[in-house]
Amino acid sequence: MDFLTSWYVLPAAFVLDLIIGDPQFAHHPVRYMGRAIEILEPKFRKLPVGLTISGGLFAALLICATWAAGALLLETARLIHPLLKNGLEILMIYFCIAFRGLEYAAMEIYGILRRGNLAGAREKLAMIVGRDVRSLSETGVARATVETVGENLVDGVISPLFFAAIGGAPLMMAYKMVNTLDSMVGYKNETYRAFGKIPARIDDVANFIPARLSVPMIALAAHLLSGRGRYAFDTARREGRHHASPNAGFSEAAFAGALEVKLGGPNIYHGEMVHKPFLGSQFGPVRTGHIRKACDLMVLSSLLWLMTICGTALLLALII
Repeated sequence: MDFLTSWYVLPAAFVLDLIIGDPQFAHHPVRYMGRAIEILEPKFRKLPVGLTISGGLFAALLICATWAAGALLLETARLIHPLLKNGLEILMIYFCIAFRGLEYAAMEIYGILRRGNLAGAREKLAMIVGRDVRSLSETGVARATVETVGENLVDGVISPLFFAAIGGAPLMMAYKMVNTLDSMVGYKNETYRAFGKIPARIDDVANFIPARLSVPMIALAAHLLSGRGRYAFDTARREGRHHASPNAGFSEAAFAGALEVKLGGPNIYHGEMVHKPFLGSQFGPVRTGHIRKACDLMVLSSLLWLMTICGTALLLALII
């Protein structure tokens, strides 16, 4: 994507997501990515090399193929007409950002909790988190929802727009494959500890810069919403590295500081207790009302990031 077009392609895709949300239909590109992973995984497991190497080859093929498919589609569209190419790029980017869907899912849980239906809230939460939700209290459900909003701000908005800005829709689609691989084979259990090691590391590398760039966006949004920008920034700086993930802790810690709540702690994943450090341990527990505040923080952070990217692209276009 060149700098002259990115200033309107990204906002157009963002507005589409804002109005329509994440489309739930059979031909969504991410569904095809997931299907490709399911089909190719057993084939690569049979390669006469170690599982770690075969998992790396598996990830490399899928990521490169995704980028190549996106580039080929856009080039074909450009040959037909430049406007068709821009329209297709807007759609491809729209398919890969997910802040509206994340907000909708979180607010649905908020509404169910407000009605006193804990079992229903657990059921909805299970659709967006990997932890065992069966024994979670109302506070536990609210905490998991806020954590998911904070973590997925990076995966669903900050990182996709970052890669779209520097490499257009093909690079963003490749990032989405990286993210999908991590969510499907990046588990640290016996099945994927070796095979999913390299895909998980690729995801860590891809999100390294965007995760850290999310902190000033969250802090600025927190300052505008509640005057707690300093809390958000300081908590992320102080505790962001405490998380088991090299990236997820930064946005989650920033959310903890902005909302003045304690996030993290032990949770059950696939029948095993995983002990995660607390973020914002000096703050109080998460309440149901914090879900709404987390969504407001996520939406404003997303808008600020979009403005930052588009403003930078326009400035570079003027300079170059």
